Amino acid sequence: MAGNSRRQGAIRKPGTKKGQVVGSGGQRRKGLEGKGPTPKAEDRPGHKAYRMANARDRKEQARQKKADKPELIAGRNPVVEALRADVPATALYVAINIEIDDRVNEAVRLAGDKGISILEIPREELDRKTNRAMHQGLGLQVPPFVYADPRDLMAVAKDSGQTPLFVALDGVTDPRNLGAVIRSAAAFGAQGVLLPERRSAGMTAVAWRTSAGTAAKLPIAVATNLTRQLKAWKDEGLMVVGLDADGSVDIDELDLAADPLVIVLGSEGRGLSRLVRETCDATVSIPMAAGVESLNASVAAGVLLAEVARRRRLAGRV
Repeated sequence: MAGNSRRQGAIRKPGTKKGQVVGSGGQRRKGLEGKGPTPKAEDRPGHKAYRMANARDRKEQARQKKADKPELIAGRNPVVEALRADVPATALYVAINIEIDDRVNEAVRLAGDKGISILEIPREELDRKTNRAMHQGLGLQVPPFVYADPRDLMAVAKDSGQTPLFVALDGVTDPRNLGAVIRSAAAFGAQGVLLPERRSAGMTAVAWRTSAGTAAKLPIAVATNLTRQLKAWKDEGLMVVGLDADGSVDIDELDLAADPLVIVLGSEGRGLSRLVRETCDATVSIPMAAGVESLNASVAAGVLLAEVARRRRLAGRV
């Protein structure tokens, strides 16, 4: 073995010719060819951005699915208040063997007068329908809200013969605040309310009840992109004014009040988003006594809308 000078690696396999090399069949060259542009992170399975995008989509689908289902207002006082406020309803559920009081009698009477179906069901079934809320034996079924298109708001304003006045909400997520804003908008002459498609409260049963029925009289529209819709309205001649604690003018100096106007309200915690703020023609603040915290969205909206309505009356622009 020591005298054998032939290297092991030099031994040819039987049937092969000297110098023949096994080739790659062009695979190596193909492997070097470009595969096109790199997909975006959210389009690449396994990437964190892809998983986050899918999670957002699932969350949005779940939210939309929930929004398409009827809701139940639970509890004796809430049910009576909703019926008094003419909140649209399709059924009044009454638990079997419920203890009767004045609120139950009024709820049944109001539902009967409005032609709403009155159904007696076992308490266990009402527990399930209300997700075990404190229903006290009463539940009022409210159908899904039908939103308007933003273009419908401009049509309503033109048909009214009045100077356009809209209220847009930028990230208001509390349905009670939404309902209260709608009530103030209707009270002070606005022709519609605009909501963003995402990161916003919707017209739930709570918002319906808080609006005291005015949501049935005032169109509520949804914009796919709030900033883009505000810019579209600006192109049609409307001025956009954002309510902000650090506004460029205070409410006493709002000379735009009598003009075609969109009032934008920011979220309860963060205020106006950057893009919406940059879209505004002006931002307005409400002067308050020292040491007092800022007002919540619905109260601030009521104050500003009342001032706008006052200035429009003085200018004869109502």
